[in-house]
Amino acid sequence: MNALLQLRALGQSVWVDDIRRAWLQDGTLKGWIEADGLAGVTSNPAIFEKTILQGKEYGAQIAALAARGLPALQIYESLAVEDLRAAADLFAPLHRSSGGTDGFVSLEVSPLLADDAAATVHEARRLWNSLDRPNAMIKVPATAAGLPAIRELIAEGINVNVTLIFGLARYGQVVEAFLSGLEARAARHMPLRGIASVASFFISRIDSAVDPRLDALATSDARTLRGAAALALAQLAYGEFGKWTSGPRWQRLRDLGAQAQRLLWASTSTKDPAYDELKYVEALIAPHTVDTLPSATLAAYRGRGQPEVRLPADVAVAQRQVDALRGMGIDLEEVAVQLEREGVRKFVEPFERLLAAIGGRGK
Repeated sequence: MNALLQLRALGQSVWVDDIRRAWLQDGTLKGWIEADGLAGVTSNPAIFEKTILQGKEYGAQIAALAARGLPALQIYESLAVEDLRAAADLFAPLHRSSGGTDGFVSLEVSPLLADDAAATVHEARRLWNSLDRPNAMIKVPATAAGLPAIRELIAEGINVNVTLIFGLARYGQVVEAFLSGLEARAARHMPLRGIASVASFFISRIDSAVDPRLDALATSDARTLRGAAALALAQLAYGEFGKWTSGPRWQRLRDLGAQAQRLLWASTSTKDPAYDELKYVEALIAPHTVDTLPSATLAAYRGRGQPEVRLPADVAVAQRQVDALRGMGIDLEEVAVQLEREGVRKFVEPFERLLAAIGGRGK
């Protein structure tokens, strides 16, 4: 049996972390939906830099839009919205049949606004209206400025994919923003049904930051913790998900028709060649979660995945690993702060390159 379909049977949704116009035109995306149970698409500035600048499908459209006098940002948004609308339409039957819990496509607000809450809300509203699809999600980074923006957008009934979560403290703040946004909406006597959100917890980047520090310690205890930090944090985050979704505060919102903000495992392709490419995918199989995979990892899992529910794992073991890392001078909350800032920069740089390239093509 197709391993990807088995994940769906186990309660985990698989989304692809990529979008290409060629996939929309040649039936690739439609085929994944039908054959693999693919349940969503995510995008980000780095993905669009690659797909737009490398895809031959965009050249004539960029030239035509530039000839009309459109600036590079507006050209980019026109291309991105067109692709994601088309993808949303392919997922629309799943969105309907799942009762609005799956079949989503995600578009990110400009990373240049990561530290501006008001501007993030304004742009998120604009992109939401441009996409004009009930199965769209707007990606908002979990920065300090992003948190009040997330609360406001949820209160307005806009689906939000919260991105760039690297630590437990920030995950707790994201959940609070989600819950308080729903409560604010309920206080206005507005419906909660149909509002969807995911909290995207980034995985492999954590080990990419922690493992070199462990290597530098060069002790046997440090070596045993290599590759453990990311999964320990994910296990603890899933434990927190179980706690808040079983509490009375959530039960009141659920009774009003709200659906839970699922954890989404992001950055699940391994960066270290010493690790199996399916290391994180296999370890994070759990009900009521989403795993977003690059297309190469999607293909690898289809071919040799071993689906089995593996969370919740022993959170006591995970906590001991986190404590052991702290004892070695590696505070994972400090690592999370560092990765958040690096994550914003890693989106800003390709976004600026993309806009510069589009502007250059239009001349």
